[in-house]
Amino acid sequence: MVKITDDMREIVGRAKGWALATVDKEGLPNVVPIGNAKVLSDNEILLTDNFMNKTVENIKANPDKVAVSAWDWETVQGCQFKGTARIETSGEVFEEAVHLAKSKAKARMTLLEAPRARAELVARIPRIGPKGAVIITVQSIYMTSPGPGAGKQVV
Repeated sequence: MVKITDDMREIVGRAKGWALATVDKEGLPNVVPIGNAKVLSDNEILLTDNFMNKTVENIKANPDKVAVSAWDWETVQGCQFKGTARIETSGEVFEEAVHLAKSKAKARMTLLEAPRARAELVARIPRIGPKGAVIITVQSIYMTSPGPGAGKQVV
């Protein structure tokens, strides 16, 4: 079984954004930015579905063809997780996704110091919570940090 290491957990925890890649039923790729993610267990990543449409269709068509990439700009480290995805719209994991989205939104708002900038941002952000929790069961992990190990499968 694949295991997400403590170092990988730190990368995911420090990342400010993630990329989720899926493919449709014809095999065409789709990549979307993700604002909320965390390590759920030793082999699972949790993402929030706030605005996904095509991505959800792709996961339903090809749940075994997904990848999520996390990048920490401060330490210049990253990793990519490949595996299968499932979507939950109720239950304990979904509630965890709702909590994650709310806590990340609150943290992002505190980063804005200028009241005018905050007001402009708030006006642009839709007032909806997650529609679902996307859980990636990790089957392989690759490092994306620069250097001789870049792109190599580690687990």
